[in-house]
Amino acid sequence: MARIAVIGAGMGAMAAAARLAVAGHRVVVYERTRTYGGALGRFERDGFSFDTGPGLLPLPAVWRDLFVKTGKEPLESCVDLVQVDPSSRHVFADGTEVSLPNASRAGVVAALDAALGADAGRRWGDFLVRARETWDRTRRPLLEEPLWPNWRVLAEREPYPAVPHKRLLRTRRAGTLAEVGAWELRDARLAALLEGHALAHGLDPRTAPANSAVLPYMEYAFGVWYVRGGGLRELARAVYERCLARRVEFRFEAEVTGIVEKDGRVAGVELAEKALAEAEFVVSGVAPEVLDRLRGGAPVRGEDEVPAQRGGASRLTVLLALRGGRPAGTAHRTVVHAADREAELDCLFGAVPGMAARPTVTVLRPDDPALVPDADHEAVTLSAVVPALQGESDRDPSEESGRRAEHLIDVAERAVPGLRDRLLWHEVRTPAEVAADTGAPDGVIPVPAFAGAGGRLLHPANGTRTEGLFTVGGWSHPGGGLPHAGMSGALVAGLVVEGPEFRGSQ
Repeated sequence: MARIAVIGAGMGAMAAAARLAVAGHRVVVYERTRTYGGALGRFERDGFSFDTGPGLLPLPAVWRDLFVKTGKEPLESCVDLVQVDPSSRHVFADGTEVSLPNASRAGVVAALDAALGADAGRRWGDFLVRARETWDRTRRPLLEEPLWPNWRVLAEREPYPAVPHKRLLRTRRAGTLAEVGAWELRDARLAALLEGHALAHGLDPRTAPANSAVLPYMEYAFGVWYVRGGGLRELARAVYERCLARRVEFRFEAEVTGIVEKDGRVAGVELAEKALAEAEFVVSGVAPEVLDRLRGGAPVRGEDEVPAQRGGASRLTVLLALRGGRPAGTAHRTVVHAADREAELDCLFGAVPGMAARPTVTVLRPDDPALVPDADHEAVTLSAVVPALQGESDRDPSEESGRRAEHLIDVAERAVPGLRDRLLWHEVRTPAEVAADTGAPDGVIPVPAFAGAGGRLLHPANGTRTEGLFTVGGWSHPGGGLPHAGMSGALVAGLVVEGPEFRGSQ
């Protein structure tokens, strides 16, 4: 039995902690804040409750596997996990609307044909077939296996089977998601539907590799899910309680200030007032620059390894308390697409980052009595991608964040008629809150790993040059997102228990 120190109580870190405890190790989690869950936070006021992080769960099989592997109680015995149907409603710039059924390719094709015209569904269905082939090619190396030592093979190869496209007497194949939309879908609304999946993860579809097509495939193949009885924060609660049941020890408001090494191997972690907690293994769930600082500025990666991602986007969230109950038949999620997608992308990812006046806004309206004081009220969450904080001097001033929140509310009125008349109060969550809650520098939200693109969207391996030191969570392989966080915990546990010969779940 080894002593293992886990830095941070995010979802990936807790997933690793539970698996390592079941393997017989003594695991202690050190969390600098007062609670667990990382990005899966909760805000409560006046009987209203809101998720402050992700509101929907893709690929729940990852978390089902965690509960199977760490005890007899399955996930569904611990949380009320339900499929959301329709998976989403979309309001496009030209006023066209479509509701897409959950986990039904045939249903999605039929809905698109009915809303966008004959042949739109066929083109989207053909795209999903190619996206499935991409998923089959990348699922294991980018989600289920430790990062390959020869990771440059993944960096150089674009696995999306693009359709040949003739342009200016040349035959080309799509290399970016935007090119897939323009050349293969050939409809501005279908392109917006496609690109919205990348944008929701903070990616510019004009530069995101074509194989990021797996994002919509994951949703339409495996569905999206919600946890009734309190939202996705309840998933964090269930994982935390599973850790406790497996005798993982948690120490909250215990900030790790350094990592102790001896003879090239970790020996423990240093806490406030120079207190030392000895450990044979350390699992770090913090961002790379934070981990480097804990090691006295020494990088944990070699020059031949995947470099840590720098920069990225964040999220602005507006929590709305409304008078009046949720109307029957209301879609759980509505995406109101930007009137001018190109202008929106220029604002977000241009030389001087900003937010478009009418950005793409996701509106979440859960059917969950646990979120409201009574049936005569509704809790609604609005979110949009925004630039991350620009250094320590920019802490998202309240005047600017308030102006941005008003933009989101203006856009959301297309999805929620009479919204302002029903509004009791609203709360704004900015990138500064993301940074404070998760420890992510500048509030950046990490993205999933993708092949191609020269490797810039791969994430560093879970192992490091320091023996016994591993990394978990969105900042390491396989990247950001709830499924990826859960898999990172499984990969780290496998590497600790089985050693470097571990090759992932079979």
